[in-house]
Amino acid sequence: CAHLGLTPQSIHKIGGFKTQGDNKTSAEAIISSAIILEQAGAELLVVECIPAALGKKISESLSIPVIGIGAGANTDGQILVLYDLIGLSPQMPGFSKNFLSEGNSISDALIRFATAIRDGSFPPADQSHPS
Repeated sequence: CAHLGLTPQSIHKIGGFKTQGDNKTSAEAIISSAIILEQAGAELLVVECIPAALGKKISESLSIPVIGIGAGANTDGQILVLYDLIGLSPQMPGFSKNFLSEGNSISDALIRFATAIRDGSFPPADQSHPS
């Protein structure tokens, strides 16, 4: 498994929680890194906090699954941090949604999240980073 885009362990180095790959040079670097990681044997790639168009391009460029978190709806799968998904994070990312606010239990929130992914209602375009 590999992880590109915003890597939370690097937030101080990159100046905080910021969209990555939002210009041509950085987008090309992320695509190049994704290809190199696949060639090196990565069997899955997580892309985080990147423009939706870049998430789509990476998914189309690789044969391995690409899982997005704040990377648009056109990756092979979606994840969220559990604390964001149930509204416990003190500062919710703009690409996240509190699925617990619509029900009574964490298990119901997880079911709503999975359903929203399957039916295509999450992530909506207005919660994706613009290209």
